[in-house]
Amino acid sequence: QVQLVESGGGLVQPGGSLRLSCAASGFLFDAYQMNWHRQTPGKERELVATITATSGSVTYADSVKGRFTISRDNAKNTLYLQMNHLKPEDTAVYYCHAPTWPTDSWGQGVQVTVSS
Repeated sequence: QVQLVESGGGLVQPGGSLRLSCAASGFLFDAYQMNWHRQTPGKERELVATITATSGSVTYADSVKGRFTISRDNAKNTLYLQMNHLKPEDTAVYYCHAPTWPTDSWGQGVQVTVSS
């Protein structure tokens, strides 16, 4: 079955960096656009970044543009999110997402906390 497993979260000071990873299995990873979302308590889940199947095109939320970089390694079935210049407002649970059929697939989420 489809599995998405995030890792790399944690506590970091403002201005610091983290790299999230999402290990994918159970589907043709290199055939799908992949996405990172995030969610804080009481708020709707927010789309942070997207990357097409062959990495030809990426998009970012305005709130992270210039600070976050999405990438993927199709040989390793792994999605990444490099997060630099982190701010307290980036604190959230980050989710890896694949628009698989018949239902979308989501990872379990990884906590990122930006605090001094």
